[in-house]
Amino acid sequence: MAGLAAAFGSGAMTNSIEEIQDAECVFVIGSNTTSSHPLVATRIFRAKQKGAKLVIADPRRIQLVSEADLYMRQKLGTDVALLNGMMYVILEKNWHNPSFIEERTEGFDALKEVLEEYTPEKTAEITGVPAEDIIKAAEYYATAQTATIVYCMGITQHVTGVDNVKSLANLAMLTGQIGRESTGVNPLRGQNNVQGACDMGGLPNVYPGYQPVTAIDTQKKFSDAWGAKLSDQLGRTIPEMLEGLDDGSVKAMFIMGENPVQSDPDMAHVKKSLSKAELLVVQDIFMTPTAQLAHVVLPGGCYAEKDGTFSNTERRVTRVRKAVDPPGDARADWEIICDISSRFGYEMKYESPAAVMDEIASLTPSYGGISYDRLEGEGIQWPCPDKDHPGTKFLHKDAFARGKGLFHAITYQPPDEVVDEEYPFWLTTGRVFAHYHTATMTRNCPRLDAEIREGFLELNPEDANNLGVSDGDMVTVSSRRGTLNVKTTVTDRVDAGVLFLPFHFLESNANVLTNPAFDPIAKIPEFKVCAAKLEKAA
Repeated sequence: MAGLAAAFGSGAMTNSIEEIQDAECVFVIGSNTTSSHPLVATRIFRAKQKGAKLVIADPRRIQLVSEADLYMRQKLGTDVALLNGMMYVILEKNWHNPSFIEERTEGFDALKEVLEEYTPEKTAEITGVPAEDIIKAAEYYATAQTATIVYCMGITQHVTGVDNVKSLANLAMLTGQIGRESTGVNPLRGQNNVQGACDMGGLPNVYPGYQPVTAIDTQKKFSDAWGAKLSDQLGRTIPEMLEGLDDGSVKAMFIMGENPVQSDPDMAHVKKSLSKAELLVVQDIFMTPTAQLAHVVLPGGCYAEKDGTFSNTERRVTRVRKAVDPPGDARADWEIICDISSRFGYEMKYESPAAVMDEIASLTPSYGGISYDRLEGEGIQWPCPDKDHPGTKFLHKDAFARGKGLFHAITYQPPDEVVDEEYPFWLTTGRVFAHYHTATMTRNCPRLDAEIREGFLELNPEDANNLGVSDGDMVTVSSRRGTLNVKTTVTDRVDAGVLFLPFHFLESNANVLTNPAFDPIAKIPEFKVCAAKLEKAA
């Protein structure tokens, strides 16, 4: 979100999912869309059926590659170089949009100066993508009447994640491929309702609606509305919370619907940090590995056991309706929070989720016109500032949220950890279609669990031959953080020297190995790149 917010003034997906099918060019980078967002993938397939050019950039040969007009297999962590190389070609061939740049952007000269170093030949050396493919990708994207960018955590989960996103924004603004239907820069959110959680202030630097906590007028507005003096200081990010547990400045932690023992990098360090909490409270629907460390576990209700709303990746707010009562002592999350707050001395007396939504609308301009009465049917896309507003299909039509779009002059930086003689393999992580995140729910669903019951390590046939490893053999994978045993899948989906490990499976948890290095701005871990070594298990 930080990268798009810096460039456009808003970190949200710029366009709607349905618009993808009408784009003349779809550029997918860092998104295994068929596995992680299959309904979005159907729109990409429809675009292809209508004649769109499909360009895929991914270090792993994902399913979408079979439909691609052009596939670029860039080396892990070289996205900035690849995008800069495409922009070099666009400028050299005069495929850019001078009027859009002049009227709607700023900072172009600094970007132009940086791009001079990224010739196709130089970019090919860095990325491993042939120069002619870089030129062709630039042509497909820049010369289309409508071109859309789709990306996911293959772009963001790097120490240069914000730079990667800023580079995508640069590409869209350079060509004027934004502010119109079937264009834009479109992040696919990694977790269900993560968009809604962020919209409601689930970030350390903003109140609901991305209103900054450091702004005096914002702080006063929420203090007055909630009848309590609120801080105007930034909160802690997750890495900073764990650091606080380590140094003693954080004494207690309340974790709701999250499983950091399995989902955060360097599992051993996370468990050690959480064990230092004087009070650890976990609110969840299953006894996750994180919940097993807690002093207190609060049983929450799942999506079918509570009323509320979800806000999806295209900014669409939709109703969630309770189908059954929560089992046993489980309760809806909002009810638990209200009770805890009241016991702390701050009375929360909301009568229903609808009352909460009414308060959201009164304090959050982008949700100002949204109410339960209006959410019948397909929901509403924010911004929706008043009750007569229909919602917003795509953003930045006449102006960016920040006024003019801001180009950023970004240079390529390598990953935090690179391969060497001791750790000669690049390791990357990701998802499979049958499971979600740490598989808290999907591995408790027999039908989904039957699809893929255990973890696996993808290994290139050339590397397998060199190591004397066959498909299905057990191997030992190690990094500077830890070691695990896992079965191999020998496949050309990964390049020689590259390993892929899904992160859903606790018994072969990829985050035993991953590097706890973070983007300096977004504080997102570098899940997608670390150095590893591999040997046949004894």
